[in-house]
Amino acid sequence: MTRETRTLPAHAPGAVETPFVIQGYEEVVPHDTAWNDHSHLFHELLWNERGASSAIVGSRIWTITPTIGLWMPAGTLHGGVAAAGTCLRAGFFGFRTTSSISDIPVAVEITPLLRLLLERLGEPELRPASRAATEALVLDVLAPAPRELLVRLPSSALLRPIAEAVREDPGDRRTLTDWATALEVSPRTLTRAFTAETGTSFARWVASVRTQHAIGLLTRGWEVEAVAEQVGYRSSSAFGAAFRRATGLTPGTFRPS
Repeated sequence: MTRETRTLPAHAPGAVETPFVIQGYEEVVPHDTAWNDHSHLFHELLWNERGASSAIVGSRIWTITPTIGLWMPAGTLHGGVAAAGTCLRAGFFGFRTTSSISDIPVAVEITPLLRLLLERLGEPELRPASRAATEALVLDVLAPAPRELLVRLPSSALLRPIAEAVREDPGDRRTLTDWATALEVSPRTLTRAFTAETGTSFARWVASVRTQHAIGLLTRGWEVEAVAEQVGYRSSSAFGAAFRRATGLTPGTFRPS
């Protein structure tokens, strides 16, 4: 399959004037696509009309979907990847005409109301007064979400083999004790390392990796039962429960209608 790499510049926030308040962007990527590390003059709200993509900031990887977007503050160096056929959406928010909802990237729930308001801004015949009112409403409802589809990658030589194996095969069922035996360290050593490097436990980290991988499969149309097996759950009910804990939504929410 054809793969494309796009190179974009790194801009300091506000280095060039962005007189708009909110400007929309939409694209269906024709190939599997990766973006280099880059940054924008403006704040950016990323979400998808269809499919799942990822935004990468250092060792942190966020999954972006039709229901969970990501706020990227101006000047934040980030890369990304998207599968062929993903319909990307974005809202660009002027650096001097709007305030960032966060100093760091944060998830944003793409509610039906927010979606309708953003779509209204794309209407070509929208009058200036209506645009200003709609932009004000968008800024009023924008807020960080209580959940985010985030995986922090450990970087130490100790944890790197585990991270690589689980990300390569999220169905890997090896426990922390199994890994401790294989790496000839104590389970307590691995527990402390995971907490220090990822901010969470080994079990929760694995669950997050599985959730991200599952969303990618679900948005491609995989059946829930097949996804559950692929990411290491012994039943679709166990998968569904874990998925809801992570996302607040059912797996079926992410399958194309």
